[in-house]
Amino acid sequence: MQKCEKCNTHFSWSKIYESFWLNYKPINCNECDTTHKITTPSRLIFVSLTILPMLTFGYFLSPFSNGLLTLGIAIFILIIGSLLAPFLVTYKGSL
Repeated sequence: MQKCEKCNTHFSWSKIYESFWLNYKPINCNECDTTHKITTPSRLIFVSLTILPMLTFGYFLSPFSNGLLTLGIAIFILIIGSLLAPFLVTYKGSL
């Protein structure tokens, strides 16, 4: 899990997760108040874990003829990917 670059305080999973869904909002450290912004490769990681698997399943890999079932599984894939993403992304302190 990501730590503050200045004071090595861990960011909470929920703080990172909330940052994703609020347009990659910068995270402020609770201890030293340093602002951290998500890196561009981390944005690509987030998309690679959420949107791309969902679209790949929905368009190419779905064995179901029922559109609602396909949509439900695609949304499930999106949720699972988004829950795992906070463990893989990195933030850098901004000046």
